Amino acid sequence: MQIQVRINEEGALRNQRYAFTDRFTLVSELLQNARRAGATHIEVDYDAAAQLLRVQDDGSGLEDFQKLLSFNETGWDESTRVEERPFGVGFSKCLYAATRCVVASGRQRVDFDTDAALGKALIDVEQVAETEAVAGTCVTLHGVDLPDLAFRVEGLCLGFPVPVLFNGQPLSQRFAEANLDTMPSAIGAVHLAGTRDGKHSLDTVAFLQGLCVLKPSYCIVDKTNVVHLDSRQFVARLPDRDKLIDEDLQRRRIDAVLKASWRRTLEVAKARLSPERFVGTYYPAMRSWGQLELLNDLDVLPAGLCQAIVGYPIQDERGGQDFVEPVTAAPSRADIERGAVKLVALDSVGDDNGARWMLARSKQYLVFDGIGLHGDHWAQHHVRFLEDEPVEVEAIGEQVRAVLEGRWVWPSVILCEAVRIRVGDDVAEVTDAGVCHEGNIYIPAGESSGEPVRQLSCFTDEHDQYLDTDLDADREALADLIQRLRSVDPVQTMDSLLQGLRLGKYPLLHGKRFRLSVGVGPAPGHSIEMVDGDGHARS
Repeated sequence: MQIQVRINEEGALRNQRYAFTDRFTLVSELLQNARRAGATHIEVDYDAAAQLLRVQDDGSGLEDFQKLLSFNETGWDESTRVEERPFGVGFSKCLYAATRCVVASGRQRVDFDTDAALGKALIDVEQVAETEAVAGTCVTLHGVDLPDLAFRVEGLCLGFPVPVLFNGQPLSQRFAEANLDTMPSAIGAVHLAGTRDGKHSLDTVAFLQGLCVLKPSYCIVDKTNVVHLDSRQFVARLPDRDKLIDEDLQRRRIDAVLKASWRRTLEVAKARLSPERFVGTYYPAMRSWGQLELLNDLDVLPAGLCQAIVGYPIQDERGGQDFVEPVTAAPSRADIERGAVKLVALDSVGDDNGARWMLARSKQYLVFDGIGLHGDHWAQHHVRFLEDEPVEVEAIGEQVRAVLEGRWVWPSVILCEAVRIRVGDDVAEVTDAGVCHEGNIYIPAGESSGEPVRQLSCFTDEHDQYLDTDLDADREALADLIQRLRSVDPVQTMDSLLQGLRLGKYPLLHGKRFRLSVGVGPAPGHSIEMVDGDGHARS
């Protein structure tokens, strides 16, 4: 017994209607046929109410009408078959999308019911009078349901090379090769966003034979890379032709070519511009497209790599770092190499490196993003990695210790005159802000707020829930604890408390004198009475 591959024609014809995944493929296929026929102008008209679609072109026309209804058999010439590898299934979409189909080209015309055609009925090719002859080809489809075509047609034709009118209005076709500045490449014509102003993009839209085959889920149309692929090297998936075959491999290939194209662009810009302008304009593109080695022989650094510590370093799991800001101008190579400017590398603020951040703040070191430069860049040899060095923290003039009983944190609080921080040979004495180290909060003379709890903890639980109410409570508790621990003189303590009340804003109290008594015990109360000039209670 022998077996062989066979095709059930009836089943193939019946099931072909389910091959296309997008109803608008119908329009794309008709546009594609017009382009292959050498059209220089295409008109698409659609009446949604009548469900009538007409596509007319000025191409070479159609001689053998049988080719329309021959599945998987292309009628294009040898050059087109080699260049574009047509599948011969495009027009079949018309049979499944419409109830009636009328095709006219030259002095020939067919008008048939699509169900009858799919039933393999014989269809007459009519000869029309010279006065009714059609230059090019006109396809009219009845019973076509494309309710959103008016909103979709612009996108369908975005990169199409032949001018298209829809219901009499020209489409922009902004990504057509003729409308872009492109450069040749190994895979086709490439347009890079940002080659003039450096406002680059990592988003890429790719077209094959004028139809989109690769696009990001979202991109800014004005700022995206565009590639018109060489149809001899790339093949789109049958039948919709909206995806590349082996898309993951081809995407890597496209990205490699875009990277090489950026390299050529940057080399030209580097030779043409001053180092300052070249770096200022193109550094983001160099970083995004892996071309950082172009900076290695320049004495100019991107300003964004250096950050000054301008506030109190705190933990923030949400990514906020308001305590640092980029310098307005990057330090010079000369200042860095002679040590006038110190570059340090620091991890995000955590409970183990708060003291290192405070030392860098005190010394006015610049926090440096070494990842933003090539590993062989000269600046890499002048970066100090504070995380790799041991740190010592000492309370100078220690006064008292206590435990903060907070909602979220329970650190030891150490009041002192100053906090001495030592990393290697560098020493800093901090007097104006709290320093957190190894679970302790050191409070120097100039610190009175509860803000140091934010250097100790990020106040985020194991579910990444930000505990803002716990933060507020613990910050208030620390401020209150500091005030209580510093209360060594009764008059100073009371004066400090009353200053916070701003009693002068109450006119009723102006000129009045009071006697205050505070009780004793674990929860003492107080009593207050108004007195006259001699200190006697007033009734």
